[in-house]
Amino acid sequence: MNNISRITIALRMRFSGKQMASARFINDENLASKEAAIKAGWQEEKIIEVLPDTSNDTLQQLALPAQNALVVIKGMGWVVIASSAAEVEYAIANQGFRSTPQVSPGRVAGRVAIVTGAAQGFGQGIAEELFEQGANVIIADLNQEKGSELAQQLNNLKNSNRAMFVRCDVSDADSVEEMVNTTALSFGGLDLLVSNAGILRAGGLDEMDPKVFELMTRVNYNGFFHCTKAGAAVMKLQSEFKPTHFSDIIQINSKSGLKGSNKNFAYAGAKFGGIGLTQSFALELMPYRIKVNAVCPGNFFEGPLWSDPKNGLFVQYLNAGKIPGAKSLQDVKNHYESQVPAGRGCRVKDVARAILYAVEQEYETGQAIPVTGGQNMLS
Repeated sequence: MNNISRITIALRMRFSGKQMASARFINDENLASKEAAIKAGWQEEKIIEVLPDTSNDTLQQLALPAQNALVVIKGMGWVVIASSAAEVEYAIANQGFRSTPQVSPGRVAGRVAIVTGAAQGFGQGIAEELFEQGANVIIADLNQEKGSELAQQLNNLKNSNRAMFVRCDVSDADSVEEMVNTTALSFGGLDLLVSNAGILRAGGLDEMDPKVFELMTRVNYNGFFHCTKAGAAVMKLQSEFKPTHFSDIIQINSKSGLKGSNKNFAYAGAKFGGIGLTQSFALELMPYRIKVNAVCPGNFFEGPLWSDPKNGLFVQYLNAGKIPGAKSLQDVKNHYESQVPAGRGCRVKDVARAILYAVEQEYETGQAIPVTGGQNMLS
């Protein structure tokens, strides 16, 4: 984490009350002094100037104006802090702040949330639900076209929160670090990291290519580690500047992380490992008020992972002969639906409710929350 990110994060936490503020760093050397900001039209009483190497102790003691501010990082640029992302945008466009700020309500209003693998499927649905509940959402994915389109759709709703696409490969530690740093500079921090990105290639021992196994492990297991390591660094700093603030890291795991899966060992093994990471990270990070939990959905039959006509699991399982006697895709679907006491597959809202529960409560960490319609029960 560089000094610019550190200062931006610290200032947002200093300005945040019950609802989190929003902050954005603007790289503009032409406005990187208090005098230049005043000439540009900003109100002098709203301007603070700091040096790039200002210590955390000094930032803690810094006298701040009420509600919002322009903080000049001398020689580097400036940080705009306001009650919401929409207010930050307004201030940048108008060199000043509104007297009656726009703030949207919601269960996670003002929080900054990264959702990996958010361009489609469960990830897209989770991003949409969090945005509806007031969060600023970073849509992280390799699919730039779909991810950017989703961000635009959400921003067209004209809420006070904002969405942004960031291209990220969760199997690459540098890519994840860049994603988290971009998030901090764009919104001022990170309150919720949903590690959702994953891949699934079904197959038994005889047909599983070691390269496919390694790829699944890098994405489904290592990716969670990379996200937690990068995200926790920001969250620890937030805890230093606002000790009452809780942050959350949530892995979207699977019912396959709770019980072995025939001819699906590569996926199940990584998910079992993910629960081990969840429990271990939870013990390490709770002193910083960072909760780490896993949500374990049942089968999302309506999503592309299952229903894609070319590569979906219904096709894969039919071709692999995983379901004895199945002669059609409908036979495979009927088999899996019959195993669920609720009689249907898991849906996005089911998972979103579990995520919101994990965020809102303050007394549970290291849990693997089943969302399986009764198919998997805690023992």
